[in-house]
Amino acid sequence: MQGLGRDIWTGPDGAVGPLAQARLDATIAFVEDRSLRALTLDPDPGMGLDGLVGRSVASGFRRAVDQAWPTPAPGTPASTLPDRDRGASLTYQLLDEMPTAAIVSGYALGAAGMHLPESQFVPDVCIGWATGATIMTQGKKLRHIPIPQGPLAPTLESPGDPEAWHGVGPEGPHATRRRRRIDLWRPEEGGPLAFEAFFQDSHFDAEGVETVVHEYLVTGELDAGTQAFLSCRAETGVLPWVECPGALATAGRLVGTTPHDLRDRVRQTFVGTTTCTHLNDTLRALAVLPHMAAVVERRGELT
Repeated sequence: MQGLGRDIWTGPDGAVGPLAQARLDATIAFVEDRSLRALTLDPDPGMGLDGLVGRSVASGFRRAVDQAWPTPAPGTPASTLPDRDRGASLTYQLLDEMPTAAIVSGYALGAAGMHLPESQFVPDVCIGWATGATIMTQGKKLRHIPIPQGPLAPTLESPGDPEAWHGVGPEGPHATRRRRRIDLWRPEEGGPLAFEAFFQDSHFDAEGVETVVHEYLVTGELDAGTQAFLSCRAETGVLPWVECPGALATAGRLVGTTPHDLRDRVRQTFVGTTTCTHLNDTLRALAVLPHMAAVVERRGELT
């Protein structure tokens, strides 16, 4: 598994300024027990995160990351701890992606004919895996997790905007890729902040053809003063099962709350068959918005 992250500032004239970048390289024993066998971080925060090696990247991994991550003393400005503030750290965000990215990577095994057995079904974990849902009924007939075929993946890079995405490199056969983009800007001086979050999982088949597995777009507004969500809407791009869009309404549950404890709140309360694991992850990632808002305010420019 390789993870790459980048923060940039785009000025009113379109000029791009880099703010931060990070990289993660990991080896995971996926078929055996999903244990983390090796981990390299750049930059390395030097926080004892090597203690994560040997742990499963499935259940409990995010809790282990939180326990290893130092908690700033009350009142410590986040700007003085850019690599240690969970909300600001790209390293933390990459580590936080690992559990569900590892789950989705199982798609590559199934597409290559190495099907996960029916015994690994987890009913009612989300709306797509609800008892009686398509994946469950079809899986029982096949005696393994079915592999849906998504549409061809569109090109996300823009020829006229080379900085729209950072380089991710080519993928080989039977690989999966997870992409996430979060933009924040102030449309009008004195008005609320607008945000847009795009998420996509894709798969490369034996010939290297890329197709989409999951895709969401979440948009909304934040109060510039309180940073409370004024609106939050989710739209589907591509989802594997007919039941999945039924979870879209959960995005509205953020309205009136703030992003500050969003990761923990979504993990603890967005559970069960009205939710979607991948939409939950897209919503949890919005915890970075206060850090991004601080950059917008500090720059004092309209974007």
